[in-house]
Amino acid sequence: MTRVISYPRSQSPALTKTEWQIWHPKESDDDVPQGKQIIPFTYWVLHSEDPDLITLALAGEIGVWFSATDDVLKYKQLIHAGQKIWPIVAVHFSIFRDGRGYSTAALLRERLAWGGPIWAIGDVLVDQLFQLARVGFDHFVLRSDQDHQLALTQFEQFSVRMQDSWRYSRTITPTKEAVAG
Repeated sequence: MTRVISYPRSQSPALTKTEWQIWHPKESDDDVPQGKQIIPFTYWVLHSEDPDLITLALAGEIGVWFSATDDVLKYKQLIHAGQKIWPIVAVHFSIFRDGRGYSTAALLRERLAWGGPIWAIGDVLVDQLFQLARVGFDHFVLRSDQDHQLALTQFEQFSVRMQDSWRYSRTITPTKEAVAG
């Protein structure tokens, strides 16, 4: 079972276990493995007409993950259709310093109105969690060398928020003097 930090909006973060598996198919893989699978969005695009895959998705057994290079706005109609059958989506960070996944989550939340869970997967570090939560992520699968207990403390490091985000409203409103600068 995979350990995931779950931090839904308006709830406290918690470490949980999940049955969801993140599938990285090999060239020789033809079929999605049994059980709850988060599959690459590119695989979904290529096989979205497959009745077996659609049946699995309708049964709540299939979610999709986006890579840093997936253009979610290009596929907005397919993603809107997927909102009816994918219980979750994820964004894969192939390397922690690639920030495109932040934009993907923000676009999913703000422009595509994704209301379901968005997982951060791949090379996810404790240091990134607060910023990931701000743009719309609510589940985090940490890299294997990361400390889950330390991770749970990351979300409340800052008591003052100067900007609105997907998760929070700002706690301080700028004064007229500060705006006029």
